[in-house]
Amino acid sequence: MSAPSSERSGYGAGAKILSIGIASTGLVTFAYFSVASYALNDVDYKAISLLWSVLFVIVSVIYRPIEQLLSRTIAERRARGLESDHPLRTPLLIQGAFALAFLAIALVLKDQIVELFDGETALYWVLVAAVLFYAASYFARGWLAGHQWFALYGALVFMEATTRLLFAVAVAIGIATGQSVVAMGMAAAPLVSLIVVPWAFSRRPKAGERKRAADSELSLARGGRFAVAVLLIMIAEQTLINGGVLVAEFTSSDAAVAGYVFNALLIARAPLQLFQAVQGSLLPHLAGLEARQGRAEFGHAVRITILAIAGFAGAVALGLLVLGPFAMGILFDDEASYGRFGLAAVALGMGAHLAAGTLNQAALARDHAPAAAAAWLVSAAAFIGWMLFDVVDDTLLRAEVGYLGAATLLCVLLGLVYRRPGAPPAAAV
Repeated sequence: MSAPSSERSGYGAGAKILSIGIASTGLVTFAYFSVASYALNDVDYKAISLLWSVLFVIVSVIYRPIEQLLSRTIAERRARGLESDHPLRTPLLIQGAFALAFLAIALVLKDQIVELFDGETALYWVLVAAVLFYAASYFARGWLAGHQWFALYGALVFMEATTRLLFAVAVAIGIATGQSVVAMGMAAAPLVSLIVVPWAFSRRPKAGERKRAADSELSLARGGRFAVAVLLIMIAEQTLINGGVLVAEFTSSDAAVAGYVFNALLIARAPLQLFQAVQGSLLPHLAGLEARQGRAEFGHAVRITILAIAGFAGAVALGLLVLGPFAMGILFDDEASYGRFGLAAVALGMGAHLAAGTLNQAALARDHAPAAAAAWLVSAAAFIGWMLFDVVDDTLLRAEVGYLGAATLLCVLLGLVYRRPGAPPAAAV
């Protein structure tokens, strides 16, 4: 009788714990860049910022699919009472394939990447090492999320950010010197963060308490389809966030416009990053509900999350209508004139984007990853198409309105996917 309520409270507690962990991580990451800016000159600091941006995009795109695959698969099996022998071989093979593909491309494009970093070979090797090390970190995140050990998940990401910060502090106080030391923190962080994994092993059920199943294997074809679909989703999401900036950079005659678009879309970036905490706990929660045929509880979790998002986005949009131009003038030292309606459009687009993220987790929980990927790709393509045609003369306003339109389209398409019934639980292994 108490299972649904305990699951609901578990989801809420998990989201709260992860929100604290990721919010703390965000503050520590901000401190890393703040300390680095004082420890390095402007040129070296710019390279560190570029390295972080490139690293973040790469690992988010190629490794989050396996995090999501593990989270969904383990949570679904645990909901059916299977506490051991979780299928790890297929996720390991796919994760290894993604990592090796990156390594091959990075080696082939070594000269171009080194040139991107103004000839700093050390930054190239830090990028390569960090991306490879993050393969283990994201695998651990998926494993922890699937078991719903969110305190350990939060500890992992916090440990990662703290380790990175210590390298910058070492340079700032004179223990070490140079740009390369600050950069090395990005490579060391994912490795050091894995110290929380042994603690997780101690929480596994004892051998006598485990329920085993003969159908414990996850096929490579099934796992591969899921991972590739989520990979496409990650690419499309990066397109929605960064595509407007890139199009403005290449098409606008004013070189500063891309920066203005970037600043406006920051309204969406920060909430989207914090929402990863909700997504991290929502997917295993929904996968567990789906496995138990808990359709009413499944729908309740989705509705509550979307209603909370709607309230938050509405409040942000209202605030920007009143104070948006004034606040942007204080936060950014540039000559842009940010219109209140354009800023409010970004806030509403952020709400639609977050709601779409919730519906996306529901689609993944119901094993509709390919259909969800199609919705993301269509919306991303529509956004880029809108930006390329001068329907609105003002590039900044075009990006703001286009983001709202693309996010709304995405929300509608994923809503249609959400209405489809899920696969039978037995087939989801």
